[in-house]
Amino acid sequence: MTTASQADPLILYGESFDSRLLLGTSRYPSPRVMQQAMRTAQPAMVTASLRRQGAVSAEASKGFWELLKEAGIPVLPNTAGCHSPQEVITTAQMAREVFSTDWIKLELIGDDYTLQPDTLQLVQVAATLLKEGFKVLPYCTEDLVLCKRLVDVGCQAVMPWAAPIGTGKGPINPYAMRMLRERLEVPMIVDAGLGLPSHACQVMEWGYDAVLLNTAVALATDPVAMAGAFAKAVQAGRSAYLSGAMSEQDAAQPSTPVMGTPFWHQA
Repeated sequence: MTTASQADPLILYGESFDSRLLLGTSRYPSPRVMQQAMRTAQPAMVTASLRRQGAVSAEASKGFWELLKEAGIPVLPNTAGCHSPQEVITTAQMAREVFSTDWIKLELIGDDYTLQPDTLQLVQVAATLLKEGFKVLPYCTEDLVLCKRLVDVGCQAVMPWAAPIGTGKGPINPYAMRMLRERLEVPMIVDAGLGLPSHACQVMEWGYDAVLLNTAVALATDPVAMAGAFAKAVQAGRSAYLSGAMSEQDAAQPSTPVMGTPFWHQA
């Protein structure tokens, strides 16, 4: 029997993924909880930061990589914590060697307080990485012009935030996010700011292709159960989008059919 995910795969840079959920790998209570959450959610990819892991002991870092290998889920390295184009490029090159992959989640931070991407330099850095053969997934804001420029230089997908990283606020600018989805045809993954499964379901209902989560799962009271809840919400939102929602009405519309004329209306 063909499952819904197999019949409707996520396509990124020509590669097919059964899941439309991506998971981060930081801030979990323990590595084992992280591993159990991944098994429950069965994400398309898991993100990992070379810089963060490089800051821990060699033994702990080795154990972390072993857990990722055991999970058997493709790794999406990211350039988290990079504040300059050269930092990004160097980290991406190192990640390609460590993880043996051309995939890279491009993060170029422009503000330490909001962790907002550096929108002025992001496009050029993306172009440089693409020329070096990377499959670039750029973390960006919901700015339409920025996302169009990223697509223009060759990004086959973009990753706009719903809200600042780790806030859990959900989509704070629904108008801009819906407009962005309507205007661009490339796959779009909502990255950052989602806090509830209902948030994930909502953006999927708008037509977004996938979501990337970390804090909302890792800091839940029960991360494993929350990972499962988000996986179901993502699938529900996608199914609703494909099903075609009814048009919103300004006035009440009767939903119960009237069969014939009631006897008290008869002469």
